[in-house]
Amino acid sequence: MLRYVIEKHGESRSFPADEPQTHPLLVNAADHPETHGPRDVLVLIGSDAGAALSRVKYPAAWRAILVELGTECLGVHTGEDRGDEGSNVLGFARFRMGQAMPTALVELVRQPNSEADAIAAAREALESAGLKVAVCNDFPGRIVDRLIRPYLNAALRRLDEKLASADDMDKTLMLGLGYPEGPISLLHRTGLAEHHDVSQALYEALGDAAYSPARRAQVAKARQSRG
Repeated sequence: MLRYVIEKHGESRSFPADEPQTHPLLVNAADHPETHGPRDVLVLIGSDAGAALSRVKYPAAWRAILVELGTECLGVHTGEDRGDEGSNVLGFARFRMGQAMPTALVELVRQPNSEADAIAAAREALESAGLKVAVCNDFPGRIVDRLIRPYLNAALRRLDEKLASADDMDKTLMLGLGYPEGPISLLHRTGLAEHHDVSQALYEALGDAAYSPARRAQVAKARQSRG
């Protein structure tokens, strides 16, 4: 049976303090191997997880090491080398939309030469806790944010242009495309300022104007900063 250890290094966005700390991934973690023998997977969670990677003793002894990511690339923490990077170290993030609680989706980040056994062990550890795993290559924002942030920015810009009311835009996308919630409602429920932060980070990393935060997100961030 695969066993894994969790180390907490700062506040985790994937497993926040305001979520009940009864998630199966947290509850079923084993004791650290320095105390009770060998384990398969080391999971580093928290805002300082990347920095903690350099302090892991005997990293090659683990089948896989998982590092919680924000919007950044895994290569920020492992280094990159001529497109040949990869080892038993993988990145991960449990998708979370703004202030909403994290979802069951985990984006598992691999590099060009990531070890197949590490990917298999990481997937097994995550899926054993009921999480749904999508494997992606090492890009800023991974899959969901790369796809959804331009769409949300576009919806905000069309609202400014008075294409339609917020309610009619939401209704059209829900009825026309089968979305469970419209973009304006989603942003107001989960936080325009939080959308600004993610979009701005991707805009700075990618240089694509589609990620530049829309005006309404900028206003929300400014109001948040003023307290």
